[in-house]
Amino acid sequence: MPYTVDFNTISTVGLESSPVAASLAGLRANEARYFKNKYDHVFTVEPASNAETTIDWVHRIIKEERDIVISSRPLEATAFQVENIRMAYVFYESGLSINVMYTVDGPKKRAVGFKLSEGMDVPAELASRFKFATQKSKLAGTIRGSYFVLKHEY
Repeated sequence: MPYTVDFNTISTVGLESSPVAASLAGLRANEARYFKNKYDHVFTVEPASNAETTIDWVHRIIKEERDIVISSRPLEATAFQVENIRMAYVFYESGLSINVMYTVDGPKKRAVGFKLSEGMDVPAELASRFKFATQKSKLAGTIRGSYFVLKHEY
């Protein structure tokens, strides 16, 4: 069943099995606030078991582009379109969040972003490949993030 993410009252619903559930919930709420403020989009997620198509798409992209396979278990995912941008998010048990931003009318803005919840280590599959910049968030504490630009069509 879909869950509407409330960025006023942060909840760990759906993320309870994560060792950093509270900070992952804050990260998820931070994304929800961004999309509400920028696009007036209500951010909803669903359990990984109901979002296999989205998770498979994200996993295919990172595998084909950079030969990355995430070892952590996906907990939730969402896919939606705002304006001309197709978005997909996967939230993992480790505290990792991966998003794909994919413009549907050309390759202008197509990238994969990685965000690490406060309190988690950099996953081994990403540690040697990316440098992570730090940003502060009232909802999520300290977020570390990195990204790469897509080279192929999906």
